[in-house]
Amino acid sequence: MMMAAARKTTNWFAIGVTAAALVVVLIVGGVVWFANSQATSPGTLPQASAVNTETGAISVGTGQKTVDTYIDFMCPICNQFEQSYGPTLDQLAESGEITLNVHPIAILDSRSQGTQYSTRSANAAYCVAVDNSANIPAFVKALYAQQPTENTAGLDNETLAKIATASGASSGVASCITDGTYAKFVTAMTEKTPLQPGSSRPATPTIVVDGKTLNNQQDLTGDPQKDIVQRLG
Repeated sequence: MMMAAARKTTNWFAIGVTAAALVVVLIVGGVVWFANSQATSPGTLPQASAVNTETGAISVGTGQKTVDTYIDFMCPICNQFEQSYGPTLDQLAESGEITLNVHPIAILDSRSQGTQYSTRSANAAYCVAVDNSANIPAFVKALYAQQPTENTAGLDNETLAKIATASGASSGVASCITDGTYAKFVTAMTEKTPLQPGSSRPATPTIVVDGKTLNNQQDLTGDPQKDIVQRLG
C-alpha cells in the first residue's frame, strides 16, 4: 500500500523544473524573434506619393511603361550609365512616355573606409524625395558630378545636405541626412534588388525595362535608343 501511495505522489519539483525550462525557452524564443524582426525591419518609411515603400522606387514621370534603375552612388559604372543613358531617360519621363523608377541601393559600403557612403547617399536621396520628389533628377545628377572614388571615405553628411539644397530641397533635409532616417529602409530595399540574368548576386546598375531585367554585359551597348527605347516598343 505504501509503495502504491508513493507511486501516486506528484513530483512537484520535476514539474516546477519543466515549467521553468519552458518559460526560459519562450523568453529566449521571444528575444530571438524580436532581434530578427528588428534586423529585417525596414525602419522608418519614406512617406511620399512618389515613393513606393514596398519596392523602394522613387518615381519620376507618369508614363504607362516603366524603366527601373537600381543604382549605388559610389558605383563608377552607374555614373557611366547616367552619362550615357540619363538624358534619354529624363526626356522619356518628361514627355510622359515612361515612369522612371529610381532605386537608390547600397552594395558598396565596404568601399568607403567604414563610412557607409553608399547607404548614406541613398538615404539622402530618400530625404530629398520626401521633401520634394521633383528634385530627384537634379540631385542624382549632382551626386554623380561629385562622385567620390571607390575606397575613399566618400562625401560627408554636411556635403550631401549642401548638394540636396543646391538641387532644390529645403533646409529640413539636413537633419534627415545627418540622422540617417531611412538607412534601415535602404538596407531592406537593397535586398530586393533583382538579379541580372546569369548572376548569383545583385549588381549595379541593374536596369529593368518594362518588367524585363537586362544583362549589363549583353544588353547595354551604350546606345540608349537600341537598349532602352526599342525595348519599350
